[in-house]
Amino acid sequence: MEVVHFLLDFLKDPLSTLEGFLDSYDKLTYAILFLVIFVETGFIVMPLLPGDSLLFATGLLASTTGKLDVATIIPLLILAALMGDNVNYFVGRKFSAFIKAQDKILFLKREYITQTEAFYAKHGGKAVILARFMPIIRTIAPFVAGAGSMKYARYITYCIIGAILWVTSITLLGYFLGSNEFVKENFEKVVLGIVFVSIAPMIIGVIKAKFFKKPTV
Repeated sequence: MEVVHFLLDFLKDPLSTLEGFLDSYDKLTYAILFLVIFVETGFIVMPLLPGDSLLFATGLLASTTGKLDVATIIPLLILAALMGDNVNYFVGRKFSAFIKAQDKILFLKREYITQTEAFYAKHGGKAVILARFMPIIRTIAPFVAGAGSMKYARYITYCIIGAILWVTSITLLGYFLGSNEFVKENFEKVVLGIVFVSIAPMIIGVIKAKFFKKPTV
């Protein structure tokens, strides 16, 4: 139940919530961070959990409080992301027909899967890496890879590269900007900026598909 409260509060005030949790639970925070990243990447029905904002806040607090070790956090959360992706991939292989047949399961809507399939069709294998930096698609991409024709040997290569780039870049961004007063005072705006940059390719793709369709002959 504490984890549920943490997630709900985190969505409202990410930095203060994580800081308060760290003050109350100290080293247990490592396990909670691992669990959140694992669920966000591993459970296709939970695409709205915090990802980028959690990594950024974690890096920031590692820099400003000294209570989190960034050298521990980064490999730990890379492992969490990889484990989550692999669970999601094999769920896609096993249950894709059932899940695609549903209009909605918890926070998962059918159109999320359709959009991710289109993203894969356009970008191929590198979509596994690109998807890491795109909320919602990040959660659904491993499932679509498993449900489609992508072989596991090919998938896992892109998966490892994507997990390393995503966790390392966003966490270190928070870590090195942690001492900046503007960032600390405008945390929500900075995170929204990061999220916007992350989803910009998806927005551009939707606009192109809607307004710049090639005429059919």
